Order: sequence, then C-alpha cells, then structure tokens
Amino acid sequence: MSSKVALLNRITTYIVNRKGKQMRPMFVFLVAKMVDNGEVSERTYRGASVIELIHTATLVHDDVVDDSNRRRGFFSINALWKNKIAVLIGDYLLSKGLLLSIDNNDFDLLKIISVAVREMSEGELLQIEKARQLDITEDIYYDIIRQKTATLIAACCSLGAASVKPNSEDVEKMRKFGELIGMAFQIKDDLFDYGQEAIGKPTGIDIKEQKMTLPLIYVLNNCSSKEKKWLINSIKNHNKDKERVREVIDFVKKNDGLEYAVSKMEAFKDDALLLLNTYPDSTFKASLILMVNYVIERKK
Repeated sequence: MSSKVALLNRITTYIVNRKGKQMRPMFVFLVAKMVDNGEVSERTYRGASVIELIHTATLVHDDVVDDSNRRRGFFSINALWKNKIAVLIGDYLLSKGLLLSIDNNDFDLLKIISVAVREMSEGELLQIEKARQLDITEDIYYDIIRQKTATLIAACCSLGAASVKPNSEDVEKMRKFGELIGMAFQIKDDLFDYGQEAIGKPTGIDIKEQKMTLPLIYVLNNCSSKEKKWLINSIKNHNKDKERVREVIDFVKKNDGLEYAVSKMEAFKDDALLLLNTYPDSTFKASLILMVNYVIERKK
C-alpha cells in the first residue's frame, strides 16, 4: 500500500492500524486449506489481500455516502480528512487491489472479485430504489442482501478454493457456501436494530433510514391492513420521532418479526453447514464451522 505521496502513506498507515476482525481474508485462507489438505499458495495470500483492500475501499466510500464519522470505534477517513480525500483513498485502494491481481496474472481471481464489486453496487442501488416503496417482498429483500452483503463473502470463499484448485467444482460449491453465510450475516445485522445484550437498547437506525429489514417485512406482510397503514406511515413520516420508532420496534417484536428472522438466519446457516459436510474432517473445516456459528452468535 506504500506510495510516494506522503499524505497517502499517512492515511493508509491509519487504516492498517485500525483493521477490523478481518473475517473475510480468514474465509479465504480456511477454505483454501480445507479444499487442498492444509495447503495455501502465493495466490491465496494475494487473493486475501485483494479482498481486504477492496472491502476497505467500499467501507471508506460507504462512510462518505452515509456521512458517518466513526468506523470500527475510530474516526472515519472522511471525519479526519474530509470527503474528497476519502473518495480518492477508496479509489486508490480499489485500484491497488485490482492491480495486485493483474500484475500476477490472477485473472480468474480478478473476475471473481470484479463480479462481487459490480453486484455490491447493484445491491446498494436496488435497496435505495426499493426504499421508496415500503411494501417490498421477502424475495426482493433477499435479492438486496445477496448482492449487498453475501456476494463479498461468497467471493472470499470461491476465491480461496480457486487460489489452490482453479476450475474445480470446489470453486462454485464454496461460492454457494459463502453466499449462505453472507445471508445469515446480514439477517443478524438486521436483528441488532431491535436490541441485543451487547448494545443493550434497540437502535432503530434502520427504521430511521427507512431500510426494510426482514423482521419488519415479515410483520408488514402478516398484519391487518389498518396496522400496515400505521406501520408504513410511521416509517415514512415519523421515522425521526423516537417514541414512534420505539412503538414500531415493540410492534415488530410482539408480532413475531424477530423469531421469524432468527428462523430464516438459522436455515441459511444449516444449509451452509450441509455443504461443509461433503469435505473430510480437518482442523480447517472445524475452524470454518466455528466461523459460521460466530456469524450468527456474534454480539456486534
């Protein structure tokens, strides 16, 4: 990530020192080792690096779009250096990631990553488009989260397999595995909006931002037309009213929205674990199972 530009080096050092859980590169390494008897190649290291560079680029851009001042408990890039620099840094990270693949002729890995970036953009835009019509279906919601969140985790897992066994059936099988985990991961994120032990109180941020999440969609599609009218009116016109948001959260809880979302999250997790069952037992497979369970049991 080093550059001749001192400002760039200062900012990239700041980013590297405040890295997150690095869950996505972990998926790259564990999948590679599981499908190839504990082996990883230089391609695996490059693939994991590219994923982290591109994921970080999307986060830097997201903070600009969301006007967010915090990221992973620290000030975001745009909070410290303003939007213009943050956008340029995101572009720089993206180009570094793509060039890392091109310079080493990892064109198969580059394709996996490029498809993921395209789908993430489409997912975000689909969510914005559908936010205007609040009665979206569960299927559209799954389309949104499949592209917005699951596609990058799917890319990590297929990339891990492709780095050691290019053109094998493991590449598609692991892509599916990652997609299922990604779906469960996003539903877990949705549930945080309704309060978790670690957070303590519900945040209601998704409701304030008119984001349609699974608990809310389920309740909207299973309540009376009068209640539906009240819910849509609350989200559209009263989303800044703390008391009204609180009432919406309570209504969703009372009408089994959370239980339904948890059951769907568990179903995605179980399907992911079924795919792992086709591989022989190993410490890497055991670690992947732990990762899958972590995704749905995490507290933040």
